[in-house]
Amino acid sequence: MSAGTSTVTDTSGELAIGIDVGGTNTDAVALSGTGEVVSWTKQPTTRDVTGGIRAALAEVLDQLGDDRGLVTRVMLGTTHATNAIVNRRDLGRVVVIRLGSPAATSLPPLAGWPRELRDVVLAGSILAGGGHLVDGYPIAPLDRDLIRRELDALAGTFDAVAVCGIFSPSFPEQELEVEALVQDHVGVDIPVSLSHEIGALGLLERENATVLNASLYAVARDVTNALTTVVAEERLDATTYFAQNDGTLMAVEYAARYPVLTIGSGPANSIRGAAFLSGADNAIIIDVGGTTSDLGVLVDRFPRESTLPREVGGVRTNFRMPDILSVGLGGGTIVDTATGVPRHDSVGYRLTEEALLFGGTTPTLTDAASLQFGIADRELPPLDRATRQALEHALGVAHERIESAVERMSLGRTGLPLVVVGGGGFLVPDAVLGASEVLRPARGNVANAVGAAIALAGGRSDQLCDFADRAAAIEEAGRSAIEKAIQAGADPRSVEIVDVLETPVSYATRPTLKVSVKAAGPLARIGTATRQRI
Repeated sequence: MSAGTSTVTDTSGELAIGIDVGGTNTDAVALSGTGEVVSWTKQPTTRDVTGGIRAALAEVLDQLGDDRGLVTRVMLGTTHATNAIVNRRDLGRVVVIRLGSPAATSLPPLAGWPRELRDVVLAGSILAGGGHLVDGYPIAPLDRDLIRRELDALAGTFDAVAVCGIFSPSFPEQELEVEALVQDHVGVDIPVSLSHEIGALGLLERENATVLNASLYAVARDVTNALTTVVAEERLDATTYFAQNDGTLMAVEYAARYPVLTIGSGPANSIRGAAFLSGADNAIIIDVGGTTSDLGVLVDRFPRESTLPREVGGVRTNFRMPDILSVGLGGGTIVDTATGVPRHDSVGYRLTEEALLFGGTTPTLTDAASLQFGIADRELPPLDRATRQALEHALGVAHERIESAVERMSLGRTGLPLVVVGGGGFLVPDAVLGASEVLRPARGNVANAVGAAIALAGGRSDQLCDFADRAAAIEEAGRSAIEKAIQAGADPRSVEIVDVLETPVSYATRPTLKVSVKAAGPLARIGTATRQRI
């Protein structure tokens, strides 16, 4: 365990605690109303994840002492959803209702999924008449009777329903009608996930994201209960939030409905935390952990979002995700002493047990950095010549890979600083080709937890429109995005539009534009909005 303390300077203000669960460490910080990190800790991530959260929260609160009563918010970034998908564990059985027949029957739902994941998740599929053309004209009438008959045939075999209609992000009425139909016919206890609330245009990728979301309801219930339980154990009168993929927060009940939006929250937290700690508005961020180095780009203090479909557990999706490049380099990366090259595996959270620096027998990049820079209050054991040469060469290879990754993320843009955060930041050299300078902000080793603590609540909305209706579409999408941000926990008095993206739609019969609007705002103070409370 490692931790740090400082004196609380604003004892009359509120404190926020941010927690971020990584593959190696679970980090936590307490942040004052003036933005000061007043306590922090890094605890090993436990196999059940909850244990690491409990230990990190307890340590930060212990450091606060009598000031623990000032804590009013606890924010969590978690890998629960990602782990469930990757490990094919604890996922619910889902019935997929696609609205688009007869136009969208050539590929069945989940056709591109890995077979073992599809077998775990798919309870059945219903291809029903419905959907819209790009101009809003219905493809076919909504086939309500077919949906009822197929649900009856599948009774007792599924835990959730996912509904996906062609062009539903612009025309959601049919999906909403099917949701009401399912709840009336099957019961309100069966959760329904609607694609227009999850992903963007692109039927198969949006359908995939919606099915993943529906399969994660039980996981979401468990992790939200775990967080509220841990907070209750500490007797905190605090509101809980979850971090989502775009660097903003959502209230607990919102996270329970949209658990897929927590995937990618870790890198987003790191980018936002790095921006806060460094003061940079635009930069390349590298977060070096024990297993990987994650690079992202800061644009006006928010993560740059990916414009390409992203794979999650082998499934192509199109919900919003930060543009992240993960490189298999971390403090726990194992060095092959025969070749002097970093391997693609890591000792992970066992670093303090297995690395040479800590009395273990496995050479790692932490050992390589210690050999060259002396990074810890301890010394390496005596090394033979071959091991020393292998460690030195491996660190050089790591530097080359980092420079290559920085060049890829810059997209040819020069003059951006490189902000280094994460517990393994010592692996990044002080000068990196392609970066104007290398910044190492104080408390950068817990930037991900800081990002969770300072995050805003946010929402996004997409609209399709004719070029002539552009202004009206932006206004409508803006109202919808603001409403979603408020649902996620933003203060209605302070939420505002932070990003507007306009993209021409190719191959439409008339000039068509896709408008995407993002809204964000500070969290509502206690009592100003209806949210889950402990």
